[in-house]
Amino acid sequence: MQKVIYIAEDDENIRNLIKSFLKDTGYEVKDFENGDLLYSTFLETKCDLIILDVMMPGTDGITICSKLRDISNVPIIVLTARDSEMDYVKGISMGSDDYLIKPFRPTILMMKVKALLRRVEMERAAIEAIDAHENNIEYGDLKYSNYEKIIYCYDKNLELTLTELYLLSYLIKNASKAISRDDLLSEVWGIDTEVETRVTDETIRRIRKKMLVAGSNVQIQTVWGFGYKLILRKEDA
Repeated sequence: MQKVIYIAEDDENIRNLIKSFLKDTGYEVKDFENGDLLYSTFLETKCDLIILDVMMPGTDGITICSKLRDISNVPIIVLTARDSEMDYVKGISMGSDDYLIKPFRPTILMMKVKALLRRVEMERAAIEAIDAHENNIEYGDLKYSNYEKIIYCYDKNLELTLTELYLLSYLIKNASKAISRDDLLSEVWGIDTEVETRVTDETIRRIRKKMLVAGSNVQIQTVWGFGYKLILRKEDA
């Protein structure tokens, strides 16, 4: 079945360019002049992936991203201006899966789109292929249910986004082993050199916050100059 992608971008030239490349690649595309129109349409009819510009008339893309994330784990790519460093940080913080800085090459956007959609398909195939009681992995008080695609802390759902789930589950599968940023970029985002390490760092920060709120005894430790690894927190004396 043809994948459906929504685009919200107020610049007609950029919107048409993205739409053209996506259609040529075989996707069905619906484009919108602002995020409010996209959001209202999404409430009625879901899509497979969303591309959101940050600066648009009406509600800004960061807020739309947050509203979408409250109701769905649909993959989201945020488009940001080169001179606004905080835009991509806010976008990742609000739950986007990836970002792209303008001006960008359409081929790079296509790579990101394909990588995110491929990840979703792999997850669906994995769910269909496994038994409900298989492939649960635990570390400390964290339990990753491969069947449900949920990570629990003390039997409470951490409510992770798709990207957060991929990243933390990968760390759980490699518990106590230091994982490089490059490996995380390749494993989680599906591409490496085209994704900046700040995406990884911001996603880790977001996961850490959710683990802290849940009171987890597991900690994501930074291995300076290399990457991250999971460790158990030391109890206070």
